[in-house]
Amino acid sequence: MKNIEIHPIQSSEYEDLTCMVGELLNEIMDKINIKAFNFDAIETKARAKELISKEKYWVFIAKDHESNGNVGFVSLYESYALYSEGVYGTIPELFVRPKWRSLAIGKALIQKAVSFGESKGWKRLEVTTPPLPEFDKTLNFYKANGFEISGGRKLKIDVNA
Repeated sequence: MKNIEIHPIQSSEYEDLTCMVGELLNEIMDKINIKAFNFDAIETKARAKELISKEKYWVFIAKDHESNGNVGFVSLYESYALYSEGVYGTIPELFVRPKWRSLAIGKALIQKAVSFGESKGWKRLEVTTPPLPEFDKTLNFYKANGFEISGGRKLKIDVNA
């Protein structure tokens, strides 16, 4: 992993971040055979810029210096709950492009997220995996990197459809 650098997103990387988000969502939908997301690249890029500029959302990019390409990312936002003893971080997305998987890049992204969480004074980090059993490998990846199962399934309801 000597050619990989993990850094905060730069303004020149929003286009690639948007592409990686699309790749992540398509991978999930392909595996579960359900159109679970409405991905629009232009809206996603604008949303990322807005949330990051307001410091409501943080993104760290994994860049491969050998190919000069971005190969993954992790995103974070701040959450609050009484059960978690106050402020904590949530990882809504972590993605490594398939060609670079199993090279410890995901682990490095998690380590960056943990380090960032420590600097923010967060008590913990939480993540939700995509649906199981299709994503058992994802669950096992998080468990191998120190996460433990802490509750039930993630559910949603659209409030402004």
